[in-house]
Amino acid sequence: MPAPLLEVAHLTKHYPVRAGWLDREGARVHAVDDVSFTIADGETLGLVGESGCGKSTLGKTVLKLVEPTAGTVQWRGERIDHLDARAMRRYRRELQAVFQDPYASLNPRMRADDIVAEPIRNFEAVQGPEVRARVEWLFERVGLRADQLLKYPYEFSGGQRQRLGIARALAPRPRLIVCDEPVSALDVSVQAQVINLLVDLQQELGLSYLFVAHDLAVVEHISHRVAVMYLGRIVELAGTRRIFDDPQHPYTEALLSAVPMPDPLAQRKRIILAGDVPSPISPPTGCRFHTRCPYAFERCRVEEPRLAEVAPGHFAACHLREPAVSPASVVHH
Repeated sequence: MPAPLLEVAHLTKHYPVRAGWLDREGARVHAVDDVSFTIADGETLGLVGESGCGKSTLGKTVLKLVEPTAGTVQWRGERIDHLDARAMRRYRRELQAVFQDPYASLNPRMRADDIVAEPIRNFEAVQGPEVRARVEWLFERVGLRADQLLKYPYEFSGGQRQRLGIARALAPRPRLIVCDEPVSALDVSVQAQVINLLVDLQQELGLSYLFVAHDLAVVEHISHRVAVMYLGRIVELAGTRRIFDDPQHPYTEALLSAVPMPDPLAQRKRIILAGDVPSPISPPTGCRFHTRCPYAFERCRVEEPRLAEVAPGHFAACHLREPAVSPASVVHH
C-alpha cells in the first residue's frame, strides 16, 4: 500500500486565554485535540461539523499557518510540523489554500494577473512570456476570460473572485489544496459551478483536497471520505457512502437528519439536539458530546471514547459501538 500524501497524528492546537495585569494564562481554548487522519494522492477528505468545532483551525495547523501545540504532520513521509519558516519554504508550493472569503484573501491593490503570477515568480525561475502564458492558461482553466486579466478584485463577482483564488492556488503546481469553506459565501447556483470546477481540476491535475465545510450536500458530492468533527475532536471517519448510509455516531446522525431532501414527499426523522455546544475552554469530561446526546449513559460522562474501527474502514468514537479491532491499531487511518 503506498504511503499517504499527508499524515496527521495526534495533532493538537490550544490557544491560551490570558487575564490580569500580569497577563498570565488563566485557561486554554481547546481548538483541536488529538486529531489523526491521512489523505492519499488524488483523494478528497471532507471535514464537517458545526461552526466553532475547530475545522478551520485544523486546516491552518496542517498548513503551518498556525503552529501546533502538539502532534505531528508528515508530508510525503517527511515531518514538517517542527520546521521554521525558512525550512518550510520548499514545501509551500505543494501545500496551498483556498479560503472562505475570496475578497478578503486577495490583495485589493493588485491586478488579477499579478495575483496569479506572484506565486509562479516566487517559486520558479521563470519570467516574462512564460509567466504570462501560464497565467492565461490558468485563467482559462478556472473559467475566467483573458480580458479580465487587468482587473482588480473588486471588479469581479463573488464567484469570479473565488475562481481567481483557485487560479492563484493552482499557480505553483500544488499537490494538496486545503479548501476552507470555499463556497459557503456564494449563491447556490455559483456553488455548484465552483464545486464542479474543483472536481474537474482534481481529475485533470491529480490534486488532493482537505475540504472543510458545514454543508453536507456539498461534502457528499466532492469527498471520497468524510471526517466528522465535534468540539475539537474527530468523532467519525469513513468513506462518504458509509457515512451517509450508515452513520455510527449520534452526532453524525443528527447532522444528517438536518440535510434537506430533494423529494418533497420523502420523510426523515429529524433529531433535535438539546442544549448548546459546550465551551472549548472547558470541554465536558468523558465524551464531549454526552451533554447533548440522546443515548448518553453513565460511562459517557466519565470515560472519553477513543476513535476505533467499528467496521472495516469505518471509525467512530462512541461507547455504543464495539470496536472491531484494538484501538491501539487505529492511530493512523
